[in-house]
Amino acid sequence: MAAPPVLLLDSIRFTLGGKPLLEGASLAVTPGERLALVGRNGSGKSTLLRIAAGELEAESGTRFVQPGTTMRYLPQEPDLSGHATVLDYALAGLGPADDPYRARHLLEALGLSGEEDPARLSGGEARRAALARALAPEPDILLLDEPTNHLDLPAIEWLEEELAAMRGALVLISHDRRFLGRLSRATLWLDRGATRRLDRPFSAFEEWRETVLAEEEQAAHKLGRQIAREEHWLRHGVSARRKRNMRRVGELHALRQARRDRVKPQGTVKLEAAEAAPSGALVAAAEGITKSFGGAPVVRDFSTRILKGDRVGLVGRNGAGKTTLLRMLTGALPPDSGSVRLGTNLLMATLDQMRAALDPNVTLADTLTEGRGDQVWVNNQPRHVIGYMGDFLFGPEQARTPVGKLSGGERGRLLLARALAAPSNLLVLDEPTNDLDLETLDLLEEMLADYGGTVLVVSHDRDFLDRVCTSVIFAEGEGRWVEYAGGYSDLLAQRGAGVEAARAPRAAAPAAKPAAAPAPAPSRPKLSFKDRHALETLPATMERLGKEIALLREWLSDPGLYARDPKGFETRTKGLAEREASLAAAEEEWLRLEMLREELEG
Repeated sequence: MAAPPVLLLDSIRFTLGGKPLLEGASLAVTPGERLALVGRNGSGKSTLLRIAAGELEAESGTRFVQPGTTMRYLPQEPDLSGHATVLDYALAGLGPADDPYRARHLLEALGLSGEEDPARLSGGEARRAALARALAPEPDILLLDEPTNHLDLPAIEWLEEELAAMRGALVLISHDRRFLGRLSRATLWLDRGATRRLDRPFSAFEEWRETVLAEEEQAAHKLGRQIAREEHWLRHGVSARRKRNMRRVGELHALRQARRDRVKPQGTVKLEAAEAAPSGALVAAAEGITKSFGGAPVVRDFSTRILKGDRVGLVGRNGAGKTTLLRMLTGALPPDSGSVRLGTNLLMATLDQMRAALDPNVTLADTLTEGRGDQVWVNNQPRHVIGYMGDFLFGPEQARTPVGKLSGGERGRLLLARALAAPSNLLVLDEPTNDLDLETLDLLEEMLADYGGTVLVVSHDRDFLDRVCTSVIFAEGEGRWVEYAGGYSDLLAQRGAGVEAARAPRAAAPAAKPAAAPAPAPSRPKLSFKDRHALETLPATMERLGKEIALLREWLSDPGLYARDPKGFETRTKGLAEREASLAAAEEEWLRLEMLREELEG
């Protein structure tokens, strides 16, 4: 028998701007659930998650949370205002019984000291602080809305490990296929206001979705044929009768109404880059380029040749200098030393990850036309702005909507619409996947595969890099950049390690000193913060596990338990084995740390 849900939404209805957004949507989360919530941009995923978190109230339907359940919610755009430091913000998310050391440990693991001013954080730093706040209480339910946005690859891979190890339930919205595929065990599809559940990981979702849509089309086709048959009967079959069969006429009206009421799937974005005349065979050649800021090398003695048709990805942790290198390769920033030679006949179109090019007060239509009437020039041909908006799934009623009112996904589509309208043979894309839904990502990947020009892309989406790139330039650390053939998975295969291995070369043994030079007194090594915290908390963990083991053994000692409740007997036997293994591991770890502490202090 399945465990009762700790969170339940049933028959949720919600209207936005006079248009129904959610119509009978449901969500059930059981203990330890791993649920991927997917759907098109604008389908209401974030709204459903906010209703689940209690931040929005549905117009109708039921919301139930098991008493005593702790829940934490990470919004797409965290608000850190009202807190003096990042640590204050993280600690404010703790309950009375929660451990403040965990908040400090998570901030440290995410690269933050806790003393930062929230008002001065970058998008990635704000997301890290919000993650620490959400994870610190170890909640029973964790609701995450696009947690990987603005995170670099080390942070994404760290977050994957942290979420995979957590005991609580997880409901996750993300455009990162690899992230969803690793963490989900079930998938909830929000489509046309309603939800459908697949009790399989996200990796099985896309094939299932295509099957569902194909079955819908087949049913609609059958409905159309049935209506045609009934209409033929209505015109010809009753002419010989003195009295019409009113029941059958009524059934025909019902069939017509069913066809009118059918909500069709949302259309697809029409992505097509406006291509200029071909560039020369050489797009850019860098020879020994170097760039430093404040004495710290960002790029050091890097050389590469980018040829027409290449798809080059730039990968590295935040602050490694990806944007700096990109600007040097495109001629926007001169190097301190070395040279960059650009090819001939280059026409460049760019996409900015921070959406800085969009004025929030300008309307959607004026953003596309640059305020010049109602025409958009696409590939040097005029098109009416309403028609071009439709290619990117914007309705005519949104033409006068200020950009600041658009969702993150809609702003992403708007930037794509602007970037792809101008003729180009070089596309420069800085985090193009942020906020885009999976269907739009598919089309973007197909468009880039068909694009006749050259593509330079900065991205932390591993699946996107694998599907698009012919080579990847990776930040090894300390200004050193290395180019690898293929996508991100090929980079890992060639390096033999992931992004965290950038620190490995610095672990080499120090060079021997001359005998005459006195060796400096070594500083006394200390336990790390994580080890100290483990030493303090492991005894309580072992005590709790011991009590749970004793209780399970007492239940299993009942000789009639298996006959009365075989399922319960199996569950408790499995739980006993898991807790005994956890207790043994905790005792070993505590013993190791205690011996290390005695050695360091002795």
